[in-house]
Amino acid sequence: MDMTLQNCFLAVDDHEKAIAFYRDALGFEVRNDVSAYGMRWTTLGSPAQPGVSVVLEPPAADPGISPSDREAIADLLAKGLLGRLVLATADVDAAFERARATGAEVVQEPTDQPYGVRDCAFRDPAGNLIRISQPRR
Repeated sequence: MDMTLQNCFLAVDDHEKAIAFYRDALGFEVRNDVSAYGMRWTTLGSPAQPGVSVVLEPPAADPGISPSDREAIADLLAKGLLGRLVLATADVDAAFERARATGAEVVQEPTDQPYGVRDCAFRDPAGNLIRISQPRR
């Protein structure tokens, strides 16, 4: 049995800002945008991987979550402690410059890591950590 990744989910508190980040800073395409039950889910992804998507969802999207848990999740999101995404590219320096040019919050400039990649990091508008890596040759 073969399994592949189809979707991963990131909580965001402002879909419009998040969509702009993933579209403009990372070059993702918007694939779907659905509102239901008073919430919104936006599906985006790289044109290079049409079968893999990132779904932006509201924090605490479970309707049965308690008010105290909802508040805790909102606090963790505000601190940037909930989600992370690691992306790969053939040119991390160009990806870094593209993202920085959009005003994205830089966490780490491109750096050669001892574990064999050159990578950089940003935070999306909700505080999720986005790492972009390139294997070193």
